[in-house]
Amino acid sequence: MEEPGFIVHHKGDSLGVVVVEDVKAGQKLRGWIMDTNETIELTAAADIPLGHKVALSALKKGDTVLKYGNDVGRADDDIGVGGYVHFHNIKSKRW
Repeated sequence: MEEPGFIVHHKGDSLGVVVVEDVKAGQKLRGWIMDTNETIELTAAADIPLGHKVALSALKKGDTVLKYGNDVGRADDDIGVGGYVHFHNIKSKRW
């Protein structure tokens, strides 16, 4: 399996952070879950730039998005597994 990979901070998180290099749609990725020292695999459903996020599970519009084990907002659109997660499709619940 080709690296760049992604890092997940907490096992229950909705997303992982792409590390090392940009990801292309269809690319198989290996991720490391930091708090449990586990690895997971998924296929990117979209191109994802370095430092941006990849969805670990399907999110429906309105679903809570978790990062670091905490609520970081809501999905503003449906996002499939391996999808690109960024400010264009998640929003703060504050505003």
